[in-house]
Amino acid sequence: MPGARWWSPAEGTRTIMPGRAQPLRIGSVSYLNAKPLIAGLEDDPGVRLLLDVPSRLLDGLRDHRLDVALLPVIDYQRLPGLQLIPAGGICCDGPTFTVRIFSTVPIEAIRTLACDTDSHSSVALASILLAERHGTSPRLVDLTPASAREADAILLIGDKVIQHRPAHGTLELDLGQEWKQMTGLPFVFAAWMARGGTVPDDLPMQLAEARRRGVAGVETIISRFAPLHGWPAELARTYLTRYLQYEITDRHLEAIRRFHALAAEHGLLEHPPWDLTVGRLQAATREGG
Repeated sequence: MPGARWWSPAEGTRTIMPGRAQPLRIGSVSYLNAKPLIAGLEDDPGVRLLLDVPSRLLDGLRDHRLDVALLPVIDYQRLPGLQLIPAGGICCDGPTFTVRIFSTVPIEAIRTLACDTDSHSSVALASILLAERHGTSPRLVDLTPASAREADAILLIGDKVIQHRPAHGTLELDLGQEWKQMTGLPFVFAAWMARGGTVPDDLPMQLAEARRRGVAGVETIISRFAPLHGWPAELARTYLTRYLQYEITDRHLEAIRRFHALAAEHGLLEHPPWDLTVGRLQAATREGG
């Protein structure tokens, strides 16, 4: 995958889980917001960890180069036979801070939206919310330096909201907050997924344990990774501990199903929404005994 980064321990230190012939190939989002979900996996000798932008991880599952990936939840509807592993996800229950529309015109007057294509879920969510809440269905174009100058508004996600925030004088729309006001539900931007029938028995607990390590060790994550991703430490702390959620509960599953249904209503899927297949909750969410 162009631009992707593989992390794996040095050769000679590899130990594979009993019964597993090869390292587990895990694809994760490369942004700061995914670090609490993958804590320790980069040092696990039984794991090969691929870091990439969200929109490119689906191809890794499709081409069998990944065993499990932290996929944008809209991508569940783009590859038949996927299973959601409820061991963790990138979620919010209100503002998300890093999925935002910046507009030079009133929101209801947006006619062209230049979209950061790194997240399929965010682009679909923007289309739904602009139509449902603001009565506009703008033409969507890929975000480039030229389109950023010419479009009425731009959609930015992830670290780029911090790194490439537009100049003052633009209106801002936080899509997590908009979703919450419309539905009363949290929103799930990405969740662990794998092809059905290929999930190792120990995988849900392995991913859940990584999440627990990451949430408990958020100060280490901030000191190690926030500067590398262009985040001031205090802002990163607020973002990771107040804005974001990492557990997948029944309400989050309800939100995913609602999102899929709305995506179909707005013509963003090529088929009626597939039912959400969810892996074993008890294996993924058991918290210590």
